[in-house]
Amino acid sequence: MAMIALLISKAADYLVEKQKVLFFKALHMNMKGGDAKMMRAMETNRIKYKFYCVALLVAMVMVVGTVFLWKVEKLSLVDSFYCVCATITTLGYGDKSFSSKLGRVFAVFWIIASTIILAQFFLYLAELYTERRQKMLAKWVLKRRITMDLEAADLDGDGQVGAAEFVLYKLKELGKINQEDVSCFLEEFDMLDVDQSGTLSAYDLTLAQSSQ
Repeated sequence: MAMIALLISKAADYLVEKQKVLFFKALHMNMKGGDAKMMRAMETNRIKYKFYCVALLVAMVMVVGTVFLWKVEKLSLVDSFYCVCATITTLGYGDKSFSSKLGRVFAVFWIIASTIILAQFFLYLAELYTERRQKMLAKWVLKRRITMDLEAADLDGDGQVGAAEFVLYKLKELGKINQEDVSCFLEEFDMLDVDQSGTLSAYDLTLAQSSQ
């Protein structure tokens, strides 16, 4: 159980990181055309291909396990399939099992392989679902008109929204950063901008380091 919990934890961490990567990749690709659209389609097909391959492997190990229990362990076809489902899903009720010596040797390798393959199946299924959701979210964000929120996006109050302000606004809108984060970064910038020119130079950094 501890190993399963660890695997689930690692899978959750992987999906969170994958979600971030997929979102920013989808956001970046939606802002471009031509080759970017082709790359986006190839990425989607790659995830689908992995999912379909693992789904085929799941079907194969289930068939192999069912046939083995049916032919070698002499269980009925229904009981064999039931035992396979209970085993690879790690439920393991114990009322049906591999009882012969050959069956137990086979089970050692089959159970490990089938459990890992099924875990991969659900991982790729979640990845495919996440990838689709992130693409939809990226399209929704990009299609929203910023004119209605010009005042909120105009951080310096000059009546215009630059590229940096636009990116910050979208990140705040998505909940990736908040105003407190932005304020901390601006305070750090002001501390480094010793000559108050609004830009950082090697001279500013030298003065800032010497004053510390």
